[in-house]
Amino acid sequence: MTSPYFLSSTKQYATTPEPLFLLLRRRHHLPRHRVLSLLSSDIGEAHFPRKPSTFSLQLLRPSHRLGKPSFATTISSSFEGEEEGEQRQDEVPEGMAEAFHISSSTATAISVLIAVAVFSFPLLMKSQLGAGAPLKSRALTYVTLLFGFYMAWNIGANDVANAMGTSVGSGALTLRQAVVTAGVLEFSGALLMGTHVTSTMQKGILVAGVFQGKDSLLFAGLLSSLAAAGTWLQIASYYGWPVSTTHCIVGSMVGFGLVYGGPGAVFWTSLARVMSSWVVSPLMGALVSFVVYKCIRRFVYSAPNPGQAAAAAAPVAVFVGVTAISFVAFPLSKSFPLAVAQALACGTAGAVLVNRIIWKQLGHLLDKAGSSGMEPKEAPALNQNIGFLTEIAGPKGTQLEIVYGVFGYMQVLSACFMSFAHGGNDVSNAIGPLAGALSILHGGAGGAEIVIPTDVLAWGGFGIVAGLMMWGYRVIATIGKKITELTPTRGFAAEFAAATVVLFASKLGLPISATHTLVGAVMGVGFARGLNSVRAETVREIVASWAVTIPVGAFFAVVYTWILTKLLSYVF
Repeated sequence: MTSPYFLSSTKQYATTPEPLFLLLRRRHHLPRHRVLSLLSSDIGEAHFPRKPSTFSLQLLRPSHRLGKPSFATTISSSFEGEEEGEQRQDEVPEGMAEAFHISSSTATAISVLIAVAVFSFPLLMKSQLGAGAPLKSRALTYVTLLFGFYMAWNIGANDVANAMGTSVGSGALTLRQAVVTAGVLEFSGALLMGTHVTSTMQKGILVAGVFQGKDSLLFAGLLSSLAAAGTWLQIASYYGWPVSTTHCIVGSMVGFGLVYGGPGAVFWTSLARVMSSWVVSPLMGALVSFVVYKCIRRFVYSAPNPGQAAAAAAPVAVFVGVTAISFVAFPLSKSFPLAVAQALACGTAGAVLVNRIIWKQLGHLLDKAGSSGMEPKEAPALNQNIGFLTEIAGPKGTQLEIVYGVFGYMQVLSACFMSFAHGGNDVSNAIGPLAGALSILHGGAGGAEIVIPTDVLAWGGFGIVAGLMMWGYRVIATIGKKITELTPTRGFAAEFAAATVVLFASKLGLPISATHTLVGAVMGVGFARGLNSVRAETVREIVASWAVTIPVGAFFAVVYTWILTKLLSYVF
């Protein structure tokens, strides 16, 4: 009997099931139940290359044995039957080597190179460690830069999952592709779009005047805030909890201000707005993603030809999204008519580009679907008496490949944009307090606005990339796999909804958290398939981590400030 799939493996493992099981689990990061299913099923003829290092697992249809499977085929084969609600028991990789399918020696070498760079690069930053500065000042500057790197590293380890978690979970990108792509875009966003002007009193939480003339205390408080927020982020990343880096910094500075400046040092109304985002952000994200995913099911899945419907809808969605983003977030001109024209031009260019990519990569499948007509289950009666909340069966076969291929490309594009924007926005969580501390060391005013040098922005971007590479896979696994089962359509709905909510809520001045919004959006697409599709245990852990973020950050800040003030008393 010839099986619809075949396994390519290494001959030396064919007679020993346990080594093959371990190799499939560790080298290819497959879920346990999937490996057991493969080993116990009739997998057809096995092909054995001579070199164990060339081991490859390919789950391909017989028609693809002599060719390379397409992007759409790879994705659709991974989720065949997903609309019936199948769940995968995904597990978090045990380390960087397992996450990226590299040897442990290679992973160790990468970690060592990053460590060497961390301790070496600050010595090359002439804007901070000038030759004319006193030795004490240069030593404190060096330590301050390391504190900033630690915070940026933890931002990369935790917060970058906002941009790439859904793409990895849906199969649109592999973990290695996501890390490389996000690394380039996060660094570019931090360097090119990171704010060059900041204030030591981040997010309007602390009253600047309370600490006038207390430079030593303020310096210790800023370093403690970086260390405290980084500590909680590292703990959360270890357990795979997606928490808000903004809330970490806010909690740290509240703890410092309350203990060392008194109740009058904290803007309590600002703190209340931040805490309200725990409710506002996930609810808005869940609502919008629920609507977006139901629209996809109603107007794409129920169409006579779902593949062509998806291909037609994609350029329209890109046009609307790029136009809105260009106008609201990145206005290219202060003149309203010119800004509108430029935003429309950007939207049109994006729509044309996506349309050409889709037809270039999926044109043969679209032609096949159009010429072969509808499949048996796609009867013309599909569009009769279908409500917005009606359960609609997903497409199969070629139609599924096209739909997932289209939304896979759209999801990758949206992930790239979110990653670039995240690097430009959240690098300030690490660089703001860092710049304030550096300004105090160099004799600047503690509460004034501070100009951030380009090399300091690049330092923050490097920290984000390093954290993403070394620990980012932990939170990516939670966002992409542990909350609910994601596919390209669901992942796109969640990512599109989160980006939309964050963009417009920020402009309207609503308290919002990108992390909380995305988690809510992922839950929203799960709720669209039924309450049982969302893993309640994971959600409870995440919500609990949100609730304790500000108190824990405050506690760590108080402890670290006490320690640093004792140490600095011997320096200042």
